[in-house]
Amino acid sequence: MPGKYYEDLEVGQVIRHRLGRTITEMDNVLFTALTMNTQPLHLNEDFAAQHTPFGRRIVNGIFTLGLAVGLTVSELTEGTIVANLGYEEVVHPRPMYHGDTLYVESQVLEKRESRSRPDRGIVKFRHIGRNQHGEEVIRFTRTVLVLKRPTP
Repeated sequence: MPGKYYEDLEVGQVIRHRLGRTITEMDNVLFTALTMNTQPLHLNEDFAAQHTPFGRRIVNGIFTLGLAVGLTVSELTEGTIVANLGYEEVVHPRPMYHGDTLYVESQVLEKRESRSRPDRGIVKFRHIGRNQHGEEVIRFTRTVLVLKRPTP
């Protein structure tokens, strides 16, 4: 599995994920429509231009959150995660716009063995997403239940 096992993760470790993804207008409109979010800030260019400080539509922040997690999977948790246990402190310091590219880095904040499952551990990450200019656009912590390396 390309994901990291509990033993592969050390407190303070930083992983700069190699994948980035450019967000298209279709991504934003489709996600916003699928989640039944009628916020004109995401769907109505005229409204966003006239009534927001951004002057144009911005990308749905929940999409940005999901994409940020997704960009970490191949190098962090693919095949080794059991469950996401929680998300905390989600902050969007800047908006994402159509055509922006998201890049993510992860830092291991805490880890401990599971008290009830000896083959698993609990790890807390801080994820930081930046746009193509290096500006922070999302920051959050996530706690996951991960597998320990199988013993032969």
